[in-house]
Amino acid sequence: MSLAPRAVVVHRRTELDELLARHGTLGQAEFFLATRGRSLDDVVAQDAALRRALTAVSAAIPLDWRRGSVERADLSRFLFTPEDVVLVVGQDGLVANVAKYLTGQPVVGITPGEPGVLVRHPAAATADLLRSTDSVESRTMVELTADDGQKLLALNEIYLGHPSHQTARYRLGPERQASSGLLVGTGTGATGWCRSVWQERHSPLRLPAVDERRLVWFVREAWPSPTTGTSLTEGELTTSALTVDVESDHLTAFGDGLENDAVTVTRGQSVTFAPATRAFHLVR
Repeated sequence: MSLAPRAVVVHRRTELDELLARHGTLGQAEFFLATRGRSLDDVVAQDAALRRALTAVSAAIPLDWRRGSVERADLSRFLFTPEDVVLVVGQDGLVANVAKYLTGQPVVGITPGEPGVLVRHPAAATADLLRSTDSVESRTMVELTADDGQKLLALNEIYLGHPSHQTARYRLGPERQASSGLLVGTGTGATGWCRSVWQERHSPLRLPAVDERRLVWFVREAWPSPTTGTSLTEGELTTSALTVDVESDHLTAFGDGLENDAVTVTRGQSVTFAPATRAFHLVR
């Protein structure tokens, strides 16, 4: 007998939750916001919109389905199963945050407000979406593999550099470099951090489409010295991987902004970047 599907609702604490955790009362939170020229009303409205969306999503889950819920901060400790359908309620970044923990489960992006690139659907559409989870678009992810077996997946991009964004030292192919680190991004990430770097430097590279099995990489702020060069600062990856030999005492790699779930490498190690064999499945 097969298990019934499980709907897992992914959300994150609202700004109001964080303000109350920090300041204790609504009055103190309101005073803090006022010193920055902001209104508590807007924060309360955003909180209410998310709670309405979560209530509507919960009500739309079929009664014979199992249920689960996980907050963004607990994603690394949550066990997803093959029968899960993941309902992400929030902003685009939350979809990217959950992607690395999945192994092919369909993801429904639900917005409590204006639609985004990944959270396209209103909460009112949840019931219909749960009946059409086979209609997905497969998006390429990026994978980092360290020579000690550590791995890291991301939907947008992976950053490799010094944990405090000081100088990162490494060898990229034949060239020793000193820079602010490297970014390796996907077609999904081509709308975010990688696009910012691409646009600022007027790069001739063509950014990949979301389903294209091609990555782009950029070195951030490389500078020349008697021992370091700047001739290799961008490129693309299709069939071959990008290998980086670490020459700093401590570099860190994290994906999609999740700095608390990172891979750490040290001098003498190497890491490779490549398109991931695992795809991310977003319900249309």
